[in-house]
Amino acid sequence: MTPFIGELIGTALLILLGDGVVANVVLKNTKGSNSGWIVITFGWAMAVFVGVFVAAGLSGAHLNPAVTVALALAGKFDWANVPIYIAAQMLGAALGAFLVWLQYQSHFESTENQGLKLAVFCTGPQIRNTRSNFISEVIGTFVLVFGVLYMAAPEIGLGAVSALPVALLVFAIGLSLGGTTGYAINPVRDFVPRLMHQLLPIPNKRDSDWSYAWIAIVGPFVGGMVAALVYMALK
Repeated sequence: MTPFIGELIGTALLILLGDGVVANVVLKNTKGSNSGWIVITFGWAMAVFVGVFVAAGLSGAHLNPAVTVALALAGKFDWANVPIYIAAQMLGAALGAFLVWLQYQSHFESTENQGLKLAVFCTGPQIRNTRSNFISEVIGTFVLVFGVLYMAAPEIGLGAVSALPVALLVFAIGLSLGGTTGYAINPVRDFVPRLMHQLLPIPNKRDSDWSYAWIAIVGPFVGGMVAALVYMALK
């Protein structure tokens, strides 16, 4: 059960701190209201740092189904453990999203903008174009997973020493590639909090934009698998 717990806790911290920084920036009457994109990208990078550092010794700190599948495809992880890791990541993401809602409950109530409430939990494109949005998620996740594959130890994943390099990698992706779709680059980072947005009693909320959700799920899986194939071709 140790790897399961590691992935659950690590992903919960990732989403709590990642969605938490978005809530702090976009919701009304917070101390960090309107502090901007740089704060969000840095907050997400630090969320990755904390999640990876905590989970590294327990599970190898995948925290992302696209990473888990890519590591398995590249021969660095046992396929038999893939469902266990993804289940833990989904539960962790649900817990993290719930805690964000609990932390910022009063600010959800005071924020009128329905789109900003949704943005706390999941990504959305600045320009809605299916082809371009899908390509953005593929490219962003390719960069993430390609980097992770060179950092990951055989049959394990990431160690604690990888926490800062991975965080900097995510920071770079956010700054350079994140402006198009909000860089999901992780299927459970988008899908599960989006589901929590639908289920939680958030006042005056909009729909959860499920017509877009598949891009933030399929795109990262495709980008991760392409990265694994390129990595194996270069070995």
